[in-house]
Amino acid sequence: MKVFVYFNLHRKCFSVKALEGASKGRVVAHVSDAIVYEPTFKVSEAGRQRVLRERSKNVHAGVVGQWYAGEFNAKRCAELLQCTGRAVTYNPYRFTSFVYKATETPIDDSPRVAALHSDGVRASIFTTH
Repeated sequence: MKVFVYFNLHRKCFSVKALEGASKGRVVAHVSDAIVYEPTFKVSEAGRQRVLRERSKNVHAGVVGQWYAGEFNAKRCAELLQCTGRAVTYNPYRFTSFVYKATETPIDDSPRVAALHSDGVRASIFTTH
């Protein structure tokens, strides 16, 4: 299923919103760990400008791609990608897009997989090719 996954600041987990099918436009799950295939990192510039103007965060950035609920242990996959993948970050006050954490360069290649993990406080995202 094609989805938009974003970090939910209130629940401290990821919300998964369906972009197709009967549940299109609705949040279909709240998860601590998710694996997204063929991810695209999206930032709404209008939403980002609203954050800068109001100094209050809102949902304007996330990962779009294919998600398969319950396919395998997403937590274990996220742990593996932490060891082998590249860390990704986004801060609307510093960047206009998602960037690789180590180099602070925009994600301009096409990662095959994104692993998203929340420890109940913070979000971590890793990609691999």
